[in-house]
Amino acid sequence: MRKRRHVSHAVFAAVTAAVVGVAGCDAVGGDEPAPSDTRAQSGRSKPTPVWDRSPDSIAAVGDSITTGFDACAVLSDCPEASWATGTSPRVGSLAVRLLGKAKAAEQSWNYAVTGARMADVAGQLDRAVARKPQLVTVMAGANDACRATTDAMTPVADFRTQFEDAMGTLRDALPKAQVFVASVPNLMRLWEQGRTNPLSKQVWGFGICPSMLSDPDSVTTAAEQRRETVQGRVEAYNKVLKEVCAKDRRCRFDDGAVHDFRFGAEQLSQWDWFHPSVNGQARLAEIAYRTVTHQ
Repeated sequence: MRKRRHVSHAVFAAVTAAVVGVAGCDAVGGDEPAPSDTRAQSGRSKPTPVWDRSPDSIAAVGDSITTGFDACAVLSDCPEASWATGTSPRVGSLAVRLLGKAKAAEQSWNYAVTGARMADVAGQLDRAVARKPQLVTVMAGANDACRATTDAMTPVADFRTQFEDAMGTLRDALPKAQVFVASVPNLMRLWEQGRTNPLSKQVWGFGICPSMLSDPDSVTTAAEQRRETVQGRVEAYNKVLKEVCAKDRRCRFDDGAVHDFRFGAEQLSQWDWFHPSVNGQARLAEIAYRTVTHQ
């Protein structure tokens, strides 16, 4: 990647313009055990575990973070590097960690779409439920905050309704499927990591997440208020994800772990300094695995 930084400004501008053109603003219960003789004789049985830490199949929905966009090459999804269902040994995806590499290739499916917002998740789940996955991963919301202006961000009430509708779509079809919900990444930290890098600022200047990243050098009151508004909206989205997930006994929210992860330059794509790199995808997989397998 370092060698590519020496590419001419003209070629670089053309490539980054193409990235923006393609990617837009897109940016991250088990069965009851058989009773023992004692329980059988007493007529009592052990309660059925609500959360199964060893599901047999996984489906992923969300946006470009889950498609692995720009993790492997410019302008490209890289599903093999996806934190949720990828097969790359450099990532160690959630599916590989839970199912093993061979089974993950057959029993995990990725329905995420680059550029998707929360409003698109219900449609993705419509496709995913046909596979009858035992675990569904959801990572969406960054594109709801990454808009042309702060006024264009998805209202919090709409975001809540859209997530509730998505959960309803899943529950209508698969009432016992488990759900892992990742928090929306910290877009303010993204600005903090890239604002001193001339190359990242040049890429952002073509329109990547303008609500947060436009005019990255500006420290005017208006610019700071704009960034704080975006950050506040992301925090509000995460509150919605937590609250809606808490109402479903087979849903686990990461409790803000993705948002709070203090990622550095190594975790960002060297193509756009916005999406996770392969290393960043691996860190997301670790967070998901800890949440899913926590007792």
